[in-house]
Amino acid sequence: MNQIERLPAEIRSPEPGSVALVTGGNSGIGFAVAQQLLDRGVTVWIGARDIGKGQRAAKELGSTARVVRLDVTDPSSVATAVELIGELDILVNNAGVNPGGEDLTGTTIEQLRTAYETNVFGLIAVTQGFLPALRRSAHPRIVNVSSGTGSLTWNSSPNPQFDWEQVQGGGLAYRSSKTAVNAVTLLTAQSLGEGFKVNALAPGLRRTNLIAGMSVGGDPAEAATGAVRLALLPDDGPTGALWSWDGSRAPW
Repeated sequence: MNQIERLPAEIRSPEPGSVALVTGGNSGIGFAVAQQLLDRGVTVWIGARDIGKGQRAAKELGSTARVVRLDVTDPSSVATAVELIGELDILVNNAGVNPGGEDLTGTTIEQLRTAYETNVFGLIAVTQGFLPALRRSAHPRIVNVSSGTGSLTWNSSPNPQFDWEQVQGGGLAYRSSKTAVNAVTLLTAQSLGEGFKVNALAPGLRRTNLIAGMSVGGDPAEAATGAVRLALLPDDGPTGALWSWDGSRAPW
């Protein structure tokens, strides 16, 4: 792994005809990632569980956006998306859920299953499905949208990333699933080698459906900028790391 503390400042210009898939791309961070990639000339597929919501998002993004029904927890849906999209250069695994629950005694097994089914198993299923297409790309990039609350380093000592007193032991389902995403990112990067760039993004607290009803969070577009930097890394860029939305290296 390339041991650096910040992402390179330059962003590679995508080749003509570059294709990206953004799962959960009909809203929030995923929608903003799709918009920024489209602005750079990338053909973007929006993966959406609800095809109607995906179509409305694609219409808002413009005529070059495409939409595919994609439920990352449904193998047949993943297989259909793989067949429809065909070639792929950039995969942004953005789809995620927060099923609720608190600490060990306040979280149900069903909440844990729900979190892992989408955030971990679904991410792996989509990545495995599109791996043959990514192997054919000259610049394959995988970006896994994770969370700073999944960092074991940040979770094990007081830090400025979140309100330490409020989060100790809480959010077991969501936060542990993102810790697993971080592990999957590292091991995937190691197994695929340097031809691939596989990284995770800690987007920070954003105004998305994950925190619906809360009057907190920053602009999703700001986090999306970090995802796009990872999606368009130069060939000598880093792989197998967790990065904060501002381009700084985040600890596992």
